Amino acid sequence: MARVEIWRIALDRPARGAEALSDDERARAARFHFERDRVRFIAAHAAMRAILGRRVQRAPEELRFSTGPRGKPALASPFESGERAPRFNLAHSGERALLAICDSFDVGVDLEIIRDDFDHHEVSEHFFSPRERAALAAVAPELRAAAFFRCWAGKEAFIKATGDGLYRPLDSFDVALAPGEPAQLLATRPDAGEAARFTLRDLQADAGYAAALCVAGPLAPDAVIYSTLD
Repeated sequence: MARVEIWRIALDRPARGAEALSDDERARAARFHFERDRVRFIAAHAAMRAILGRRVQRAPEELRFSTGPRGKPALASPFESGERAPRFNLAHSGERALLAICDSFDVGVDLEIIRDDFDHHEVSEHFFSPRERAALAAVAPELRAAAFFRCWAGKEAFIKATGDGLYRPLDSFDVALAPGEPAQLLATRPDAGEAARFTLRDLQADAGYAAALCVAGPLAPDAVIYSTLD
């Protein structure tokens, strides 16, 4: 079974390792309108390079990335001669980021700030499946925001694990969202058997956040290892 490393990263602190970023990463950072968001993006990607560099025993600036058909990043050179690269996925929201790393299977991770300042009902009507909308409506009003973002994080983690990203309709699968209900990919369409090939987990996150991990394979209960970037 898979073992997954989850790295917790604080973004609102002096960035280290920004000089290791590629020209493409710098260009993406420059497109942010607000300086705060630019700084956080740089911090997240510098931290990702530092952690992955340690993991594969390369300097952060030596790492090269490729993208899948639908944009999912992967480690490329110097892993071109048959050496297997670990799979990874990065998510950041607000002041925090999470990096998931797995040697065995593709992974997806998502992190969301739990917010009450927008219309959860309207968004769920557009993007959730009928089963998810019914489950959300059954949640007590005071718990609905947390349930919404738990669902959203689970859905994002799944489409990131598949590599489909937003090319996959968000209403084409169902995830568990009710408080106290174990995280689970409940159903997938049109391939009903796909749900059994993925494992969905809630992740430990700071207060005010929802976080989820999805692995394209089996995952033992104790197989998620948490670390914090020092």
